[in-house]
Amino acid sequence: MIRSVTSFGMAVTSILFFLTLLVTPAVQAQEKLRYSCSSQVYEAFEKERIETFTKATGIEVEVYVAPSAVSLSRLLSGLSDVASVARGGGPQPQKEAGTMETPFCRDPLAVFVHARVRVDTITSDQLADIFSRKITNWKELGGADEAIMLVVPGRNTAAYENFRHLAMKRKEIQYDITTHHSTLAIEVVKRFPTAISFITQGAIGAAGGVKMLKINGLAPADKGYPFFQTFTLVTKGKPTGAVKTFVDFTLSEKGQALIEKRGMTPLSP
Repeated sequence: MIRSVTSFGMAVTSILFFLTLLVTPAVQAQEKLRYSCSSQVYEAFEKERIETFTKATGIEVEVYVAPSAVSLSRLLSGLSDVASVARGGGPQPQKEAGTMETPFCRDPLAVFVHARVRVDTITSDQLADIFSRKITNWKELGGADEAIMLVVPGRNTAAYENFRHLAMKRKEIQYDITTHHSTLAIEVVKRFPTAISFITQGAIGAAGGVKMLKINGLAPADKGYPFFQTFTLVTKGKPTGAVKTFVDFTLSEKGQALIEKRGMTPLSP
C-alpha cells in the first residue's frame, strides 16, 4: 500500500514537472518594453496610449516618467529600450552616437496662468519681460495690482530649455518656484492666484483652475502661434522587435487618433 501511494505521488510530480515545462516558455515569451517617458509627453496622452498599445499587442510597458534629459540618459545607459523627449523649434541638439529619432507629434508650448488672473493676452516681448523680471506686476499688463509669481519647470526639463530658446532668446529665466517635473507646474499654478508658467498645451488639456494666455493675439491652437515643441521617440539604432512595434503603433492611424484626441498634431513618418 505504501509502495502504491509513493508511485502515485511520483507520477503526479512527473506530470506537474512536464506541465511546468510547457507553461514556462509561454510566460517567458511575453514581451515587456522598458520606456523612459518625458513628463510632458506622459501627461499629454501617454496614459491612454500605453493602455491601448498593450491591449492591441499584448506587450507590457514598464514606464519611467522623467524629464527629457533623464529619459535620454536612461536609454543611453541601457536602463530603457526606448525614450521620448520634447524638442524645441530651433536647431536640434547633436544626436547621441548611435541613436535614431522618430518625431511623432507637434504641440504648442503654452503659457498659462491661474484662472483668477485678469489678463488674457500678452505680446511675446511682454512674455520675455515677465520672465526676466522687467515686468513684475499684473497691473502693468492691464490686470490687478498684484505681484506676478513665476513658476518654472526645472532646468533639466525640455520645457525649460525650449522656453529659454524660443521665448527668451537664450536669456536666463527668472523664477520664484521651480518644479522637478515640468507637469508639476500646473499643480503649483493652481495654488497661487497670481502665478504664471509654461508647458506643452496637451498636458494642460481640460485641467481646471488655470487658463492659457494668447501670445500676440494668438491662442496655442491658432495658426501662427510662435512656440512649438516636437515630441520624439529615441532608440539605439534602428528599432526592432517590441521597440519597432511600439514605434509603428505610435505612427499608426490608431496611435495618431489618440494624439489628435488631445488637440495635438500627429506627425507622419
